[in-house]
Amino acid sequence: MGQVIDKRYKIERKLGEGGMSFVYLGTDVATQKQFAIKVLSEALSQDTNAMARLRREASLGMRLAHPNVCHIVQLGETEDQLVYVVMPYVNGEILADRNNRLGRLPLTDTAKFVKDMSAGLSMAHGLKIVHRDLKPENVMICRGPNATEFAVVMDFGLAKERKAEGELQKLTATGIILGTPEFMSPEQLRGKPLDARTDIYSLALMTYEMLTGKLPFQGRTQQEMMIARLRSDPVSLRKMRPDANFPESVEKVLNKAMARSADDRYQTVLEYGEAFFSAAMGESSGGGVLGKLFGR
Repeated sequence: MGQVIDKRYKIERKLGEGGMSFVYLGTDVATQKQFAIKVLSEALSQDTNAMARLRREASLGMRLAHPNVCHIVQLGETEDQLVYVVMPYVNGEILADRNNRLGRLPLTDTAKFVKDMSAGLSMAHGLKIVHRDLKPENVMICRGPNATEFAVVMDFGLAKERKAEGELQKLTATGIILGTPEFMSPEQLRGKPLDARTDIYSLALMTYEMLTGKLPFQGRTQQEMMIARLRSDPVSLRKMRPDANFPESVEKVLNKAMARSADDRYQTVLEYGEAFFSAAMGESSGGGVLGKLFGR
């Protein structure tokens, strides 16, 4: 605390920590603007392959300036050779905390947040950046100047423990689970090559959880739930929440986005976001709701 990194960012306080990093609130001493500064662990900072990948992705991540994305502002190194990532300071409520606090979210709120996340992810996908770790912990619900809420996707391009993906192929043989992969796509669980459609699947799982408070695949253990994702169909949305009277079109959109095969899903995240928003709001999916909103 109190240190100035790169003669620019004064460390104010710790915001949080994880297995691979610490996150601090920092103030630009020249502009007084606040940033979130993620200082990577010594082990990760000294991992040559991880750092090479991080630098490649950071160069793209710096181009991710979008209202619904917390992008990378700068990648640097402290005097004691710890790598740090500077991002805009996003103040709000983590989506995971919102889900836990309320249990489940209204359909209209869910549709708005899905629209926001789809817009941010679409820009990233246009730059060939796949998030690969979409989950409620990586989304912040913020409040704008007019008191309206919007969603911001965080943690792009930080190469967080992605080496765990290949090890997931051994799941059924060893029963060992690395991390908390509740929102990973089937192809990610199998360690297959990933493209933007893996984010669509993860976003659909998050959508389902926002609406029901639960995930669409059942099991007594996390391992059973992961195997169910590889072999079984999701529990019907309207069966999980019979009291909610969700439109059939909402369930149809979700089922397509949660298809086990990436080829059977929506092929772009904007296509999914538009279809879900239209179904939730009772509009024709051919109307191009997101296209109108984003000037397409």
